[in-house]
Amino acid sequence: MRVLMLSWEYPPQNVGGLGQHVYDLSRALGREGVEVHVITRGSTELPSYERQHNTYVYRVLPYRVSAPDFETWVAQLNVALLERALSLPDVLEGVQIIHAHDWLVAYAARALKHSRRLPLVATIHATEYGRHNGLHNDVQRHISDVEWWLTFEAWRVLCCSRFMEGQLRSIFNLPADKLRVIPNGVDPEEFRYRSGRVERDYFAAPDEKIVFYVGRLVREKGVQVLLAAAPMILAEHPRTKFIIAGQGPYERELRGLAERLGVAPRVYFTGYVDRETRNALYHWADVAVFPSLYEPFGIVALEAMAARTPVVVSDTGGFTEIVQHEVNGLKAYADNPRSLADNVLRVLRDPGLALVLRERAYRRVQREFTWERAARLTREVYREVWQAYLHTPWRLERERSARFLGRLQQLWVQGRLS
Repeated sequence: MRVLMLSWEYPPQNVGGLGQHVYDLSRALGREGVEVHVITRGSTELPSYERQHNTYVYRVLPYRVSAPDFETWVAQLNVALLERALSLPDVLEGVQIIHAHDWLVAYAARALKHSRRLPLVATIHATEYGRHNGLHNDVQRHISDVEWWLTFEAWRVLCCSRFMEGQLRSIFNLPADKLRVIPNGVDPEEFRYRSGRVERDYFAAPDEKIVFYVGRLVREKGVQVLLAAAPMILAEHPRTKFIIAGQGPYERELRGLAERLGVAPRVYFTGYVDRETRNALYHWADVAVFPSLYEPFGIVALEAMAARTPVVVSDTGGFTEIVQHEVNGLKAYADNPRSLADNVLRVLRDPGLALVLRERAYRRVQREFTWERAARLTREVYREVWQAYLHTPWRLERERSARFLGRLQQLWVQGRLS
């Protein structure tokens, strides 16, 4: 089976977790016998084409015409994605499924679907409605409309959690039989600690406990809740360092909040960290905390569990399906600093509990959350869609058109057509 994937992110061009998802899923699909071609955004520093393991990657440069806003830039990117796809006739000829990841590639995906008469599968990683707890301006309403349009055009819609399934049914009124839930995976080997150039003393004193957060610095990730909980945690454990790794537009507000709360000396904003540093911080951390207000899946919790770090998460979204309270982690009430502080303190004061939680979590990751399982389930959806497509008038019309064009070409070669 040959699949064409469209994604606006792909490593090393990552903004959130979508790009890593596409990378890991495409590799795992390749091991399952699916030939995956990914068209994505590139840069002048990256090759326009390369084969990574068993994935074929084509990168495009967005148009360099000034865009007045992000939505216009997205439309320009889609035209570039479409141009690149159409420049690959030999690849397109054997494609059976087009797989679009999120609204940012919806225009190109729909154009390819209708021009090639091929079935479209879409993965919705998050919704604009969920990110902002509603739609409050024209830009948010526009993005939500494009999300709905993509799900309408898709033969099947994939999402990563039962929480997201409920959101998509509620927000977009999608029928249940159009949706498939396929949880994300994680590779524990990617989070294994290896001693190297990074030293713990760079981040915390030897006698300090480490409370670790890694992720985007945006409001919905709830870092402000962790900072609000910090004074309560420090009251019992004054030798605690809060390490906040990641970048995002909310960083300035978070730094200001830490100053106002008087905890800035105990908080270290590291900015972007590479994989080696991230894994080292997971290894040294006494607890990893993810206090999201909105979380479609919560792959960061899986990553911490794969790194064998005890986790405390907010009881919201996909976290509720990954973390079982007092079994493989602890859950705090969302947007509740007191609840978050209480649960972090339970881990800090009870090393025995921390050990039990992290070992149970690691075993569950190995058992239930692998990219191999995600790839098998995704491949089943592809096969289901392809089998249904084979019995549609759409496919028969496509075959007749192909035969007609082939006959015209044959006549041209024979000199019987001028």
